[in-house]
Amino acid sequence: MSKLKIATVFSGIGAIEYALRRMNVDYEVLFACDNGEREIDYDATSELELIKNLNSVKEKREYVDDLYSTNTRRTNFVEKTYRANYQNELIDDNYFQDIRLLDGTDFKNKVDLFVGGSPCQSFSTVGFQGGLEDARGTLFYDYARLVKEIQPKVFIYENVRGMLNHDKGKTWEVIKNIFDGLGYNLSFEVLNARDFGIPQNRRRLFVVGTKKDSTFDISKIPQKELLFSSQDFLIEKNKFGEMKYDKDGQIVFGQNDGEIEEKYFLSPKLLAYVTKGGTKTFYQKPVTDNRVARTLLKSMGNRHRAGVDNYYTVDGKLRMLSEREALRLMGFCDEFIFPCSRCQGYKQAGNSIVVDVLMSILEGIFKSRLMED
Repeated sequence: MSKLKIATVFSGIGAIEYALRRMNVDYEVLFACDNGEREIDYDATSELELIKNLNSVKEKREYVDDLYSTNTRRTNFVEKTYRANYQNELIDDNYFQDIRLLDGTDFKNKVDLFVGGSPCQSFSTVGFQGGLEDARGTLFYDYARLVKEIQPKVFIYENVRGMLNHDKGKTWEVIKNIFDGLGYNLSFEVLNARDFGIPQNRRRLFVVGTKKDSTFDISKIPQKELLFSSQDFLIEKNKFGEMKYDKDGQIVFGQNDGEIEEKYFLSPKLLAYVTKGGTKTFYQKPVTDNRVARTLLKSMGNRHRAGVDNYYTVDGKLRMLSEREALRLMGFCDEFIFPCSRCQGYKQAGNSIVVDVLMSILEGIFKSRLMED
């Protein structure tokens, strides 16, 4: 079988890439795209028109690279992490900085699997008759535009579960109508990471679109037994380097206890703050040491009260998750390279998709032979 050809936008730290790696699937990345939450000012319509008239993919990519380097000094830390792990799979160095300035026609009919999400922006002012044009001005428009331009065999779209009810259901109605209008059959479901082997309550909407008529139903993909508690992912239980995956891609732990650095423990003053539980008008009893973690937030490194339910007691003292443990609870084993700061570690883990959920979706897609000619 030839290499699976994938492409991703809002690529983050490469959850789909890591899922395929754990599954021992031979793949190559035709392109990845993520701006690392850097914002610059430009006219997207005129810039994209200019880019589409350039002569090569390399020229287009370098034009946007120059546009960003000229207008911001901020580093794309997401790209730094992505390249540290998937540079060998990335074809022709095709890492793009901005989905709005990406010309999908360069990859038409070349992509087996296209994966990404987009921020849930309001569609409240749009109608339901204009198809793709209804979404113009949102980042979802660019995701859908790329589906239209690339014509992948299969796409996976991920977003927060609230998208289904956003703006009284109007947002999802527009999105579904647009996907339908692009000629894809849809299967969608809200999936929880805890139902696929990861002890984290993380519910996300997943949409699978395929050109082929099939009986694939994402709601019917087999769930997996939860073999671990969130405490099993702590460094004290399994020191760094001992969370691995076996020949079947399943998580296995070593037998050696590790030691966590003191900086992750809460000082008495900070402990009093995060366990206060609220104010006189709103009180919620703090709950710690959950066997199934609450949804990991990208801001979890800030030591705020919102994250107290993902704190753990070790030797009588309360501590926060480390950034490595956050990556573990997203399905990234210890061989995953993370070259950035602690702050970026929490942010990039919290923004990612749970690897094990994607693995189950991929198993269903492969079984249904949706990407075969």
